[in-house]
Amino acid sequence: MIRLEFAAADLAGVRFAHSPMVEVVTSASALTRPTIYPMYGAWRAQVRPRVAAARLDTFLALVAGPVHWIPDFLTAVPAQPRPLLRDELSRILETPLDQVVPDVLRCWSGHEAPPQIRRFATDPLGGLRVLTQEIRRYFEIALAPWWPGLRAAAESEIAQRARAATEHGPRALVEGLHPTLSWDGASLQIGPRGGPIDDCGLDGFPLTLFPSGFAGPKIFTMAESPLGRALFYPPRGAAALWDRPVREPGAALSALLGPTRAAVLTLLAVPHSTGEVAATLGLAAATASHHLTTLRDAGLIAGARDGRRLRYLRTGLGEQLGTLA
Repeated sequence: MIRLEFAAADLAGVRFAHSPMVEVVTSASALTRPTIYPMYGAWRAQVRPRVAAARLDTFLALVAGPVHWIPDFLTAVPAQPRPLLRDELSRILETPLDQVVPDVLRCWSGHEAPPQIRRFATDPLGGLRVLTQEIRRYFEIALAPWWPGLRAAAESEIAQRARAATEHGPRALVEGLHPTLSWDGASLQIGPRGGPIDDCGLDGFPLTLFPSGFAGPKIFTMAESPLGRALFYPPRGAAALWDRPVREPGAALSALLGPTRAAVLTLLAVPHSTGEVAATLGLAAATASHHLTTLRDAGLIAGARDGRRLRYLRTGLGEQLGTLA
């Protein structure tokens, strides 16, 4: 069990992010360890032949090593909450080479490493360049078709956590995050109770929480990394990504609000801007704005700034109404 020393005041430093590289790393675990992640069987069946044909030898040797270690530099905590893949790949290429080499070699510690791994000892920059090219290709094959759903699930999780913290206090940011994680007011305890305890500290870093659609039943930790402190965990409702498409509004909700307004409220289980609502539902911008204003005035949705955009999400009352069949 890992015990992350975490004073109550540190709750103010908790932040959320959704990272393409976190999804790359967690999905690679799901791809290469099917017995641990059986819930991704349908995705794996589609992706595995295409990944094999793409010959991503360096990437797969790194993420599927025998010691189950993933280098921290692949998932360094980003400065922005919604980084782009190209920005994260640029950051990987800028990793100090004296950090890259031991991290990569650790993936095969105690085992005979393949040539793709041994290359890093003599040509780490060349190895990094090949690795980032293969990651880009892997993302296109394995993640891009599912990316809107992955992003939407993360956005919904982040918004619901933020709303819970507003209504119930900052402890709601971490309480109930995962069945194997508990908060005792002074520390986060990660993993099953019993056995040895590994005490860690924030050491001046904020704690960044990454909802990941591919985390499956696990919670991943970066508890002592010089690149930050982070947890990768499955967001609520992640299973729906693989079970069904976007939910249609129920008949009762449509009868109450009208079909278009019901569709807008259903859509806002995940934050959307006015333009996104209009584009998704095929509405004129003025029509979408009218319905959003009506729902906001009724207390069913609320708007929050996301950069330059105003994005809307269901309130607690809207969540209850949105479950009508």
